Amino acid sequence: MIYQRILAILILCIPGATGVYGWTLLRDVFFDYVAGEGFQWGWFILGTLLFLGGLAFVGGFLFYRDAKRNQVQPMLLRKKKKRKPAPGDQPEA
Repeated sequence: MIYQRILAILILCIPGATGVYGWTLLRDVFFDYVAGEGFQWGWFILGTLLFLGGLAFVGGFLFYRDAKRNQVQPMLLRKKKKRKPAPGDQPEA
């Protein structure tokens, strides 16, 4: 059981680290632009993708965990749709 928790922490650290690296790229692009070196669009787009990807993964993981533990407001949860019975289905007794 302890190995599963260590593996889960490592899996969460990888997207977190990519998000931090993306933030660092964004910061460097802005500081270079202010210093007069021009705006580097490639690094800016890469940093944005890395940052948003890491943020979305960690945020999705936390939301899924909290939803599983019933700690999310009901308005944020999906409503279950009732399925219409097919013509050949047997009614439940």
